[in-house]
Amino acid sequence: MPEASQFRTIHQIVKAARQNLDQTLWDYVIGGSSTETTLKRNRMAIDSRALQPKVLNDVSGVDTSVTVVGQKLTMPVVLAPIGSLQNIVEGGGATATIAAEEAGIMSIASSVCDPILEDIAAASNAPKIFQLYVRGDADWTDDIVQRAIDSGYKAFCLTVDSAVVSRRERDIAKGVRPTSRPIAGHGSMGFQEVLNWSDVARIKKKFDIPLIIKGIFRADDALKALDHGVDVVYVSNHGGRQIDQGLGALDLLPDIVEAINGQAEIIVDGGFYRGTDIVKAIALGANAAGIGRLEAWSLAAGGAPMLVQCLKILHAEIYETLSLCGVTSFADLDKSFVVPAQPVDPPGVFSAFPLLDLDNAGY
Repeated sequence: MPEASQFRTIHQIVKAARQNLDQTLWDYVIGGSSTETTLKRNRMAIDSRALQPKVLNDVSGVDTSVTVVGQKLTMPVVLAPIGSLQNIVEGGGATATIAAEEAGIMSIASSVCDPILEDIAAASNAPKIFQLYVRGDADWTDDIVQRAIDSGYKAFCLTVDSAVVSRRERDIAKGVRPTSRPIAGHGSMGFQEVLNWSDVARIKKKFDIPLIIKGIFRADDALKALDHGVDVVYVSNHGGRQIDQGLGALDLLPDIVEAINGQAEIIVDGGFYRGTDIVKAIALGANAAGIGRLEAWSLAAGGAPMLVQCLKILHAEIYETLSLCGVTSFADLDKSFVVPAQPVDPPGVFSAFPLLDLDNAGY
């Protein structure tokens, strides 16, 4: 296998991931729910906005760093939680956080990936967030929160957009995904179905750890999150993998930013693959952007070293974009740098990579 440093573009990494993943895992990574409309709208939302730079500013000292939940990051990027990550790369969530440490960013560990949260915490010194799908009662949930605190996680993330399992037809057609609701009981989705704002209130009151709510679509729910003391509103449609026929994540962002009005931090994910994508998100009011598929592709292509290489490329793209926008830090950006525009390519999971040639990927 070539050294990770030989990969100079992100589309080369995506192609290598295709070569390394079988069809089932590949479809798991790239797929969305039902018609995959929400997935496509994620890219449409990003590609329907253009950057409008300022010129003749001294940009000899660009600083790409930000602070999120009190943690200094080299760039406004976090590794999004990925379920079953151990099926894509040996070590699963532990491998991801090892790469995050080297890149100087933060990782979010999924509660439905291996290894256990304590082992992920011990794998690196990078700041980490633990994300939970609720599969037990209040006592079960509270025990998980306490374990995350005891293990040194910097924040706790509750995913709220997954009350039921979506119909991901790429998987269903191959017979690798259930099509019916599981019977309620310990470890089942039944506990996620009954999750509500009272659970948020209980966790916030009982535990001293920054609380993130992941899966916010609407300004009124963002305001409810504020009312419940939530520290970070995570704008996300699950990468187009839950609700079908939803809006793109970047289309959701402006109204939520206006509603939050600086009273909480904001993370957004959904189709963010390039440095320009990240800059657009921050200019429109997010504090950081999560990357999920990009993380998975990189890990599939070459483990932690390849993810580090991808993050280096992404950092270079962010640095270049800030420089060419005529600013020296994210503090200098505002929404005036982002304007409506006509997309150039049809939206899709690969529309950010026009040079990608999967026809010659070895399949």
